[in-house]
Amino acid sequence: TGVTPNQLTTVRLATGVAAAAGFACGGAWADLGGVMFLLSMLFDRADGELARQTGQMSPGGHRYDLCVDCLCDAIAFIGIGIGLARAGLGLPPILLGAAAGIGIGVLFWQLNVTKVIELSRYAMRHRGVVVDPDDALALVPVFVWLGLAWPMLIAAAVITPAGAAWLGVLSRRPKAAVRKKPATAQK
Repeated sequence: TGVTPNQLTTVRLATGVAAAAGFACGGAWADLGGVMFLLSMLFDRADGELARQTGQMSPGGHRYDLCVDCLCDAIAFIGIGIGLARAGLGLPPILLGAAAGIGIGVLFWQLNVTKVIELSRYAMRHRGVVVDPDDALALVPVFVWLGLAWPMLIAAAVITPAGAAWLGVLSRRPKAAVRKKPATAQK
């Protein structure tokens, strides 16, 4: 078709920004924001798959994809916080949305830039099925649609910074010394 993986990543960025804007407007716009968020996640999967299927993988395209993923996920939570604040909840949802967004950014940095843990351990493999914890974000629109954005935002504002702190602690732990087993005497 002539469509490149980077073009799909750019569409992912546009739909992610539209989702965050919908969440920020609240009301029926937040519902549309949820649809846009799921569409954005679909484009996130499609760009990498297209790159692998067509041999168009590149380090620059991979970095672009990762940065767009981080940005879209972070601004979604900020948008949800703004939408909840506009609904009369005041400043706390904006602060929680910012905390979740910053937590996502720090986790992105740890997992993809400083490589605190290997991505092979980040994506859990079981019987040939790869599950990326990022897939749990598909529940974000569901929580919005069910009117559970406020508790979800509180949880995200606690979990993402806590996860980043936990990975930071793990990365600073000294590696256990490998002990050699004593040679057994042969008779």
